[in-house]
Amino acid sequence: MKKFFRALLYALLGIVAAAVLFFCCILLCEYKPEPVMEAELSGSEDSAVELGEELKLLSWNIGYCSLGEEADFFMDGGSGVRAESSKTVKKHLEAVSAFLEAEDADFALLQEADKSSARSYGVNQVAALSKGRDSSFAYNYKCIFVPIPVPPMGKVGSGLLTLSEHDIVKAERHSLPCPFSWPVSAANLKRCLLANYIPIEDSDKQLVVVNVHLEAYDSGEGKIAQTKQLREFIEGEYAKGNYVIVGGDFNQLFPGCADTYTLNHPELWKPGSLDADMLGDGWSFVNDASAPSCRLLNQPYDPSDTENTDYYCIDGFIISPNVELESVETVNLGFKDSDHNPVRLVVRLAE
Repeated sequence: MKKFFRALLYALLGIVAAAVLFFCCILLCEYKPEPVMEAELSGSEDSAVELGEELKLLSWNIGYCSLGEEADFFMDGGSGVRAESSKTVKKHLEAVSAFLEAEDADFALLQEADKSSARSYGVNQVAALSKGRDSSFAYNYKCIFVPIPVPPMGKVGSGLLTLSEHDIVKAERHSLPCPFSWPVSAANLKRCLLANYIPIEDSDKQLVVVNVHLEAYDSGEGKIAQTKQLREFIEGEYAKGNYVIVGGDFNQLFPGCADTYTLNHPELWKPGSLDADMLGDGWSFVNDASAPSCRLLNQPYDPSDTENTDYYCIDGFIISPNVELESVETVNLGFKDSDHNPVRLVVRLAE
């Protein structure tokens, strides 16, 4: 009997030691980016933009090509953790790539593009979508193993990807405030701004295109702090005489959209709200509420189930006073390949 209890004790100690070692590895390998650092930059475009020229931009959270119509997600009241299969990921990736090719936008600002994640079976979406284009990439989620839920999410390597038909001369990753304390922060997202600098023909000014994906599952303070830093950054760039366009998933309702879509299940997920007064004179929030830009992932998509499907207008743009709006449209793709719809913006840089 003593041998049995001794063996049981050793087994329990071994389990505890393994668990401690495992979490120590996660903490020791935590991704700790600098406040400002160079982003990954590739391509060979040698094309500046021109004043008065029409520019088309797209913003699209592609949901790591794993959150299509068949998907739900555990943080939204569902149970899903990863895509059904690598085949599913590749199918959505092909559809996303085909849409981007057909749109032929000057700039495509993509969020949740996986580079090396277990949740998307290691499919390198960044490499596939960047092929043949100027591009910049910045991690906003990098962890050797995310231990939640059950089964766990595992390794995640994901971030912001900007594709360009023009020359990106510089790209910077600017860290945003993290609302989560240690140790939760060790395996959580490290949000950022991805600022891209594009030359303007016959000008010493630049076009600054900023890709963002702000906090989703905080109590609200994170979104507020991150939005404040975003505002300070873009105001600083505009003060230099630059032209500024911000696009992305703000995880906040755009001004005037609060009553556009009724929330049936705010207890599952509720976005924050952007304040129209947060921007200075001449700055504009730009979005299109004629179609939702995001859906709740509490269940696979069923547009006929109106009682259990929540919609949001949380994706769009901010433009500086020297950028002239031509049009904006949320492209309703029916959430077939992502839980977000892309938003298309057409602008001109004032001469």
